[in-house]
Amino acid sequence: MFCIRKYIAVVVVLCLAHSMAWGQELRVNTAEPRIALVLGGGGARGAAHIGVLEIIEREHIALTCVVGTSMGALVAGSYAAGMTPEEMRRQLSAADWGDMFLDGADYGQLSYRKKRISQRYLSGVELGVTSKGVEFHSGVIAGTKIKLFFNQLVKADYGVRKIEDLPLPVAIVATDIGTGEEVVFRSGSLSHAMRASMSVPGFMAPLDYQGRKLVDGGLVDNLPVAVARDLCQPTHIIAVNVGSPLRPANEIGSLISVTGQMIGVLTDQNVTRSIASLKPEDIYLYPDLGDIGAVDFQRSEDAIAAGRKVALSELPRLQALASPVALPERARAIAANDLPLFIDAVEVAPLQHVHPDYVQRQIRQRSGQYLDRAQLEQDLIRIYGDGFYESVDYQIEQREQRNILMVEAKENNWSSDYLSFGFNLDAEYQRGSEFNLRTAYRNTWLNSLGGEFFAAINIGGKTSLELNFYQPLNSRQDYFVEPAYVSRREDLPIYLGSEKIAEYQLNTAYADWMLGRNLGIYGQAKVGWREYRIRADQEISEVLLPGINEQYGGFYAGVVVDNRNRLFFPSRGWYGELSYFDSREMDYQKINGDINYAYAVDDFVLAGRVNYVTSLASDLPVYDYVRLGGFLHLSAYARNQILADEVFYTHLRAERIMGRMPLGLSGDIRLGIGIEAAHMGVNYNQLEEGDWLDSGVIYLGGETPVGPVYIGYGFNLKGDFNLYFQLGAY
Repeated sequence: MFCIRKYIAVVVVLCLAHSMAWGQELRVNTAEPRIALVLGGGGARGAAHIGVLEIIEREHIALTCVVGTSMGALVAGSYAAGMTPEEMRRQLSAADWGDMFLDGADYGQLSYRKKRISQRYLSGVELGVTSKGVEFHSGVIAGTKIKLFFNQLVKADYGVRKIEDLPLPVAIVATDIGTGEEVVFRSGSLSHAMRASMSVPGFMAPLDYQGRKLVDGGLVDNLPVAVARDLCQPTHIIAVNVGSPLRPANEIGSLISVTGQMIGVLTDQNVTRSIASLKPEDIYLYPDLGDIGAVDFQRSEDAIAAGRKVALSELPRLQALASPVALPERARAIAANDLPLFIDAVEVAPLQHVHPDYVQRQIRQRSGQYLDRAQLEQDLIRIYGDGFYESVDYQIEQREQRNILMVEAKENNWSSDYLSFGFNLDAEYQRGSEFNLRTAYRNTWLNSLGGEFFAAINIGGKTSLELNFYQPLNSRQDYFVEPAYVSRREDLPIYLGSEKIAEYQLNTAYADWMLGRNLGIYGQAKVGWREYRIRADQEISEVLLPGINEQYGGFYAGVVVDNRNRLFFPSRGWYGELSYFDSREMDYQKINGDINYAYAVDDFVLAGRVNYVTSLASDLPVYDYVRLGGFLHLSAYARNQILADEVFYTHLRAERIMGRMPLGLSGDIRLGIGIEAAHMGVNYNQLEEGDWLDSGVIYLGGETPVGPVYIGYGFNLKGDFNLYFQLGAY
C-alpha cells in the first residue's frame, strides 16, 4: 500500500511539475512580441518604406514603436501620426517635388519690388552684409516648402502634433552639426523633428533647435537600431535599409561628387555598425532599388514596389510576428471626413524689425472662418519670397477653447543688408557682342514702416548708376514715397537702311519724386515729377550730326501690373504697363502702353506682346524716339536699328516645352517660333516704302542657374536676317 501511495505521489508531483513547466512555456509562446520598425535614410529611395508598411499592415503585424532617419523619419512620423501607407503613396505621387525643392516663391508670388530685383539679378546668390563682413546662406534652400509639406502629412492644420502625444511611440534621429552628436527626438513638434532629420548639409539649411543647429541624422545613425532598442525594448526589429551604395572611384571627379561620396562613406560606416548589432530574431530588409537615386522622387512607385518585393521575400518570418488575434483598427489621428478647423483669431509671432501689420496684410485667412490650408500655404510662401526671413511657418494653438492661427516668420539673423549680382551677354550677327555686369546693395527695414535704400551699378556696354529710397507711409505699406536717381550711358547706333552711318554716346540722367500706391503684390501706381538731363555726342560718323544737351522736367504717371508665373519663360499670366509723361518745356506728351501674356496647354505655350508708343502734342524728340530691332523686338533687324515715332508693335509666339530642369532648378527648355510686325507713324531711318515692317524668329531657350539663355534666328520677307545668343538677366 505504501508503494502504491508513493507511486501515486510521484506521479502527482511529476504531473504538477510538467503542468507548471507547460504553463510557463505557454505563457512565453503566447506572449505578444514587441516589434520595432526601423526606417533608414536614402532620399527618394525611402519611398520603399511605404511598400514594406503595406505588407506589415496586410499581415496584421502590430508595431510597438517606429524609428526613422531622414526620409525614414518622414515615413515614420507620418505613420505614427495616423497616415496609412495608401495615403502616403497618394501624397508622394501628388507632391510637386521639383517645386518643393525650389523653396522660394514663384515669380508671380513675389512682391513687386522683389520682382524688379529678379529682373536684373541672379536669384539664390544674395549675400548678407554684416559687421563681420559678407555672409552666405547656410543652405541652397531653407526648406520652407518642405516643412509645409510635412505639416500637411501630419495634419498640423488641426493643431500642434507632438511626438509624445502620438498613439504609436516614435523616435526621429538628427545630427548636431556643431558637435557631431546624435540628437533623438522623442518629444516636441513632430514636423520640426522630421524637418531636422532631412536637412542634408549644404543643400538644406540646418534647423535651429534649443541653441543647436540640426542636420540630417544619416551622418551619425542612418539605420537607428540602437535607438529602437532603447525606445521600446523590442523582442524583434524589422530594419529597412534604403541607403545608396558608394560610387566607384572612376565616377568621382567633381566637387559635388566628392562631397556626395564623403557623406556616403560616413553613412555607410554607421549603417554597417547597426547591421552588425542585429540579432538572429531580427529581420533585415534591403530593397533592390537599382539605379533609383536619392533625388528621383518621380520614381516613387518603383521604389514602393521594391519595398513590397523585399518584404514578400521575408514573408514567412514576418507572418510569424503577426498578432494571433484580430487587431483593432489602428487609431487615426484625424478622421478623413473631419471639417477644417474653425479659426477664432489670427496672430503674428513677435518680430524684431519687420512690422507685424506688413505680414498680416499678406495673410488672407480671417478670424471667424474655417482654415483654408492650401491658401495659407500660398500666403506663407509669398511672405517668404520677400527675402527677409530664414523660415516661415504656422501652428494652431488652443487657448481657452479657442483656435489661434499663429504665423511664425523667423527673420534673417545673419543680415538685413544684401548684395546681389547679375550679368548678361548679348551677341548678335549684325551688331556684335555686349557684356554687362551688375551689383546691387539693398539696405532693408531702416525703420518700423519698412524704409529701404537701394543702390546699383552696371558696368559694360551700358554703364549705369541707380539710387532709390523707398519709404512706406503706413505699416501695411499701402502707400509710399520714392525719390530716385538714375544715370546711364550707352552707345546708340544711327542707321540708314541696313548701313550704320554714325554712333552717338548717349548720356541720360533723371531724378524722380514719386508718390505711389502698392497694388497688392502685383504692381504699383505712381505719380510725381521727373527731371531729365540729356547729353549726346557723336563718336563715329560718316555724316555731320548735331550734339544734344537738354534739361527739362515734366509730370509723370504710371501703373504696372505683373502676375506672370515666371519672368523670362512664363507659362501663364500677363504683364501690363501704362505710363504718361508731360513736358510743357519740350512740348510733348508721351504715352507708352505695353502688354505681355502667356497661356499654356499641356506642353505648349502661346505667348504674345502688344506695345504702343505715341506723343499727343508733337513728335517725340530725337533722344526719345522709339527704338526697334533686336531679339523679339523685330528680330530680323539689329538692336536699336530702327528709330520711329508713333509705333505699334506686336508679336505672337508658340513654344513647345522640350524638357524641364533637374530637381532643385526652376524653368524648362523650349523651342519657339514667332511672327512680328510693327507699324510706324514716322520712320526716320529705314529706306523701304510702307508703314509696316515684318519679322519672324525661331529660337531655343531655357532657364538656367545663371539666368535665361536664348539661341535665335530672326528673318523677314525681304531676306534680312540676324543671329542671336543671349545669356543672363537683362
